[in-house]
Amino acid sequence: MAIVTPPRMTKPASVLACLLVAAQFPAVAGEKADLDVVHRIKAEAFDNAQVMDHLFHLTDVIGPRVTGSPQYRAAAEWAVERLKSFGLTGARLEAWGPFGRGWSYSRFAAHLLEPSYSPLVGFPLAWSPSTEGRITGEPVLAVLKAEEDFPKHQGKLRGKIVLIDEPPPVRLSTEPLARRLSETDLAEQAQAEMPRLGRADEDEDRDKRRRFVSRRNQFLRDEGALAVLTAGFRRDANMIFASKGGSEDPKEPVPPPMIALVPVHYNRIVRLVEKKIPVRLELEVEARFHEETLESANVIAEIPGRTKKHEIVMLGAHLDSWHGGTGATDNGAGCAVVIEAVRILKALNLEMDRTVRLALWSGEEQGLLGSKAYVKQHFADPETMELKSEHARLAAYFNLDNGTGRIRGVYLQGNDMVRPIFEAWLEPFRDLGAATVTIRNTTGTDHLSFDAVGLPGFQFIQDPIEYGTRTHHSNLDVYDNVQASDLMQASAIMASFVYHAATRPEMLPRKPLPKPKPRSQGDEKPVER
Repeated sequence: MAIVTPPRMTKPASVLACLLVAAQFPAVAGEKADLDVVHRIKAEAFDNAQVMDHLFHLTDVIGPRVTGSPQYRAAAEWAVERLKSFGLTGARLEAWGPFGRGWSYSRFAAHLLEPSYSPLVGFPLAWSPSTEGRITGEPVLAVLKAEEDFPKHQGKLRGKIVLIDEPPPVRLSTEPLARRLSETDLAEQAQAEMPRLGRADEDEDRDKRRRFVSRRNQFLRDEGALAVLTAGFRRDANMIFASKGGSEDPKEPVPPPMIALVPVHYNRIVRLVEKKIPVRLELEVEARFHEETLESANVIAEIPGRTKKHEIVMLGAHLDSWHGGTGATDNGAGCAVVIEAVRILKALNLEMDRTVRLALWSGEEQGLLGSKAYVKQHFADPETMELKSEHARLAAYFNLDNGTGRIRGVYLQGNDMVRPIFEAWLEPFRDLGAATVTIRNTTGTDHLSFDAVGLPGFQFIQDPIEYGTRTHHSNLDVYDNVQASDLMQASAIMASFVYHAATRPEMLPRKPLPKPKPRSQGDEKPVER
């Protein structure tokens, strides 16, 4: 192969070329972190940490925070007052509804009375009603996986406690339930994923599932079932992974009282029924629908900027949760971190050019509803891509929502242009385990609402710990399963990223604007996480 030598560039021409490159990438080539500020942020995050106190109030004091429930409202009002106490301005609830009917429960008890007594571990499913006081009844197995199953059980369920799931298999776990990402894991994560086809089939499957659940609930109601039992199973049969049985939509049918049991208890009942051993259960649920909470709200608060206060850097996490535990890892941990990040910035009295805006979202578990509504109101509607004035003023949005695990890096969400920026910002945290920058997209949480309208929205890479195996949407999603040191590390990184985005001469580079995405072509609700 011939080697072609380029013509020699004169000194003025080479200088001009360098200036042109610098003009195209004005702050990327020499991107660096302010190490003095990073040092101060780390000291405040580690030596004066309050992140676990934020989490304590959200989980142990307030408890689970289902969107539209009194507990969600209590958590939002608590957050507003705490943010005011740190000196943030404009701390408020910003309504975005209507959401639908709210739901909460105040009592649950379940017992196996015959053939021998045993307490049953479980909890009621959201948007299912109370029992009529304390009820006793006989269980029957009626597995309902498709509408074709309805006729075989017609006329046989009145006054019965219906078991609607096949007994989940209980297998020995040969892998650890908790883990951190290894260097091999992170190296793989840093590689780009191969392209794949769209998710139209997945969207259609999800819509079919929603329609089936609605018809199943109506069938169970029409058949006069006394109550319904399910097995909330994912990997460990000694835990419950479950969320809702009914719907927040007032137009959807209300099922009979629905209860998720720990699989090992559910399976015992199924075996007794299959062996034709007489079984009697006792159940009691006190639940309430809150029609008065059709409106829902996000929590918003700001640290005003200095010289570019009209430009905005946002950070956020979702405040709502499910109710089997206390919403600690999903997503009290993320909320505690973003609250702590703004506390750190205020405590250090750091001067920032851009305004920093915190958001705690509601309705995330029902389909990113709070953040979608906020983006539509303030920035753009993804269906039309008609931009509002604030769209040009958002420098970045940073999100945290993958459990208790420490931050190990950041997803670029397909935005190659921010790679050298984030690499520079992560460098001071390399010895704390955070160094991976990946072009990959990650899904299922509120940064997607920003990305959908071409705004730079990012979620951090986190150690999985027990998120997918033990705590996500489970009865073990509680304070004790959160790692304090991980949240301290994450708070320092979040505060540092926000500071550097708020003081950087230029806003972060953006991907090209996406095309309008009419609802008929998009997924109205993402896969439940």
